[in-house]
Amino acid sequence: MSSERHSSLAIHSMGAQDPHDLVQRKQVIRSSKIAAAVVVVLLLAGGARTVLSQSQKMDQLKADVQARNQIYVKTTVIQMREAGQTVALPGSLQGYVQSPIYARVPGYVKKWHKDIGSRVRKGEVLAELETPETEEQLSQAVAARQQAAASLELAKSTEARWLALRSKDAVSQQEVDEKRSNTTQAVAFLGSAEANVQRLKQLTNFKSLVSPTDGVITRRNVDTGDLVDAGAAGGIARALFVVTQTDPLRLYVNVPQTYAQQIKSGQTVMVSQAELRGQKFEGKLARTAASIDPLTRSMQVEISLPNKSGILLPGAFVQVDLPLQSKATLTIPNNALIIRAGAIKVAVVDAEKRVKMQVVTLGRNLGEQVEVMTGLTGGARLVLNPPDALADGDQVNFVVDPPKVESGADSKGAPAAQKDKP
Repeated sequence: MSSERHSSLAIHSMGAQDPHDLVQRKQVIRSSKIAAAVVVVLLLAGGARTVLSQSQKMDQLKADVQARNQIYVKTTVIQMREAGQTVALPGSLQGYVQSPIYARVPGYVKKWHKDIGSRVRKGEVLAELETPETEEQLSQAVAARQQAAASLELAKSTEARWLALRSKDAVSQQEVDEKRSNTTQAVAFLGSAEANVQRLKQLTNFKSLVSPTDGVITRRNVDTGDLVDAGAAGGIARALFVVTQTDPLRLYVNVPQTYAQQIKSGQTVMVSQAELRGQKFEGKLARTAASIDPLTRSMQVEISLPNKSGILLPGAFVQVDLPLQSKATLTIPNNALIIRAGAIKVAVVDAEKRVKMQVVTLGRNLGEQVEVMTGLTGGARLVLNPPDALADGDQVNFVVDPPKVESGADSKGAPAAQKDKP
C-alpha cells in the first residue's frame, strides 16, 4: 500500500512516528508506575499499622485479663493471747440492808420524827403510835391475872383444909386429889394470865417505831392521824418506813453459764455508772450461788461495794467488769469467719499466697473477737472479709486497704480494664 493510501486511511507509518509523541508516552508510563508504587507503599503502611494496633490491643487485653484474675485481700496474723479478759455485765445497786418497817400493833399515828433522806442510827425513834385497843387489852389481862391469883389462893387453902380432914379420915382420898388438881389448874391459869400480860406489855412497847439499823430513810408512807394495821397483812399492807444501809452497797449480777467456771469468790471487780463518767469503783465478789439457774442458764453472784462517800445511790443501774481467769487463748476477728454448708471456716494464706479453707471450732464470743478452740495455730495469716468467690487454691495479693473497684469489676474484686483511648 502506498503512502498516499496510508494517508487517506489516517494510518501513520511506524517508520514515520513523531519523536515528541514517544516521549510523552514514556512519561505517562513512568507516572503510572510511580503512582502504582505509591499506592502499594500506602497499602503496606496501612496494613502494618493495623497489624501493630491489633497486636497492642491483644497485649492490653491479656494484661486486663490477668488483672481481672487477681484477687486483692486484706489479711491479719493471729497470735496467742496470754492476758486475762473481762466480761461486762449489767446490775442494779441495792442497800446492804434494806428494812421495811411495819406497825406491830394497830393504832393511829400520833407523830412522825424522820422524813425521806434523813440519816438515822440504830434504835432511833421514827414515829409514835396511839394504841387504845392494845392498852385496853392489857388492862383486861391484868385483871384476869389478879382473878387467877385469887383463885389460886382459894385453891391452896381448900387443899390444905382437905388434907387436914384426910388425916382424920373425915374425907376420902379421892376428894383430896380433886382439891389438889384444882390447885394445879389454878397455878396454870395464873401462869397463862401472867404470860398474856407480858405479851401485851411487849406489844405496847411497839408504840414507838424505831430504826433497826444505821441508814437512810428512803421511803415514808405515813402521816399524822393515819390508821395503821398490825404487820404486813400478807404483803398487802404498805411499809410505814424503809430504812436502807448505803455503806456498803450490795450488787447482784447474773453471770452466763459460759463464764461461770471462771468466777471465784474474793475477786476484785470494777463498777462504773454511765452518769458518773470517768469514775470507777472497786468492789469485792463476796459469794456465788455455786449453781446454774435452769431458767436463765446463769449463776448469781453477790458483790460488796464500799460507798463511804455516798456518791452511789441504791437502785442505780451500773455496769460490772468481772475479770476472768487468765489463760492462753487464740482469738480471731469475727470478720474472718466463713459460714458455708453448715461449717465454720477461715481462709488461711500460706507462704506462696495461696488460700486454704480451714474448718475451725469456736469457743466464747468476745464481741469483735471470737475464741478458736481447734483448727488454727498461732502465727497463721487469715483473710479478712473474704469474698464469696474465694476458694481453695486461689492466688491472692496482699493490700493494706482494698483497691478501689471501678464499675464492671468481676466478683473476685479485680479492677476493671481501662478503656482504649481513641
